Amino acid sequence: MATAYSIRPADRPDLEHIMQLIDHSRSIMRAVGNASQWVGYPGPDLIGSDMARGIGHVILQGGQIVGYFALLLDPEPTYAYIEDGQWIDDTTPYGTLHRLACAPGVQGIARSAFSFAEERCASVRVDTHRDNPIMLHIIAGRGYTRCGVVYMRDGSPREAFQKMTYPMVTPSLLNYVEAEILPRYNHFDAAHRPDHIQTVMAQSMELRNMLEKQGTANLNPDMVYTIAAYHDTGVVEGREHHHLVSGRIIRGDKQLTQWFTPDEIETMAQAAEDHRASSSAMPRSLYGQIVAEADRDIEPVTIVRRTIQYGLSHYPGLDREAQWQRTLQHLHEKYAEGGYLKLYIPCSRNARQLEKLRQLIADTDRLRALFNSLVQK
Repeated sequence: MATAYSIRPADRPDLEHIMQLIDHSRSIMRAVGNASQWVGYPGPDLIGSDMARGIGHVILQGGQIVGYFALLLDPEPTYAYIEDGQWIDDTTPYGTLHRLACAPGVQGIARSAFSFAEERCASVRVDTHRDNPIMLHIIAGRGYTRCGVVYMRDGSPREAFQKMTYPMVTPSLLNYVEAEILPRYNHFDAAHRPDHIQTVMAQSMELRNMLEKQGTANLNPDMVYTIAAYHDTGVVEGREHHHLVSGRIIRGDKQLTQWFTPDEIETMAQAAEDHRASSSAMPRSLYGQIVAEADRDIEPVTIVRRTIQYGLSHYPGLDREAQWQRTLQHLHEKYAEGGYLKLYIPCSRNARQLEKLRQLIADTDRLRALFNSLVQK
């Protein structure tokens, strides 16, 4: 049985105890090889500032303080710039978890802090040091997506993560998808792993919200969410016809009748079938256009990395030069001017990102340098 904790705002009399928790958590970091995080941080002045701003929280067990965290609801300044990736959603207001600390011998503190944030925020972001294996494990276990690298005020890098909670989606549907559908992607190739699916889900909902605000569409959020979650499930039978298999999986999932009519299920199946970038036909519905657009996930470095990953996975016999040529050919065929990739929704961030990617493809020297750096990783 999970330990019962309660959470309340931190107050001035808690400061000494909180600093003891921080000292203990710092010692754990050092014990696992993370010597450079929390050097002189966070100090009493910062924790006091958390209290004054109302963002500091203590976790209680039997009336005793056993944990501390800060939940920022304003934009985190150090997140304005991110490299080696992008936030899966950059329009939804988000909360940021910082300064998570616990007492010796207690478990479930992080789970309580993350649950607290996720219950209150449609989007949650967090960062940690690459040498912090405990926190990295916790973040992965909560279903967060690695988005890239951010830099602290002192210039030190941190791995950055984000999770969308989708409060507009029916909770029972959300629970079913998270428990039964998303885990399927753990066993697929690197280009169709959970991080890709989470990004498509976030961008699908972002596009849906943008169209709603423009007054140009009235779209069922449960359908948008489900289509994105299922759109690559067909990879279980191979990549070539996965879009058609995904449609078949949607039609065959009897659980979906709890939330959708037969016509809605058919629309979702068609949207999954129509999402493939190499398709010459426009998707049959706006739902299909949304998932097709979101599936593009155009971030230049990510696109190049996935292209390389696919080549290394499916053509392991190619030497380095042949892998480079395959990468170059694919990028030109799909993304360069005249390539087969199509965008369906104007003013999306994909349109802006595609222009950046085309500039990279046109600069062969810069692209080759990126290829070399990614193959070495």
